Amino acid sequence: MQRLDLDDLPPRIAQLLTSVAEGEELLLVQGGAVAGRLTGGAPVPAEPPAELDEPMTPAEIMEQFRAQMEDEF
Repeated sequence: MQRLDLDDLPPRIAQLLTSVAEGEELLLVQGGAVAGRLTGGAPVPAEPPAELDEPMTPAEIMEQFRAQMEDEF
């Protein structure tokens, strides 16, 4: 499967591609001939934000670091 990064396109074209509704078709025309056809899909559902853990204290960070170093060596 090929991949096209919309950030690499001019804003007007990127907006056109992202505005295609579900089931709607977009024809790609070059030199008067149809070069491709894109069909809009369902929008990607937004993922709920991950639960944030309590921030670690510097002592906890150092303890975790020391434990990892002991495991490694």
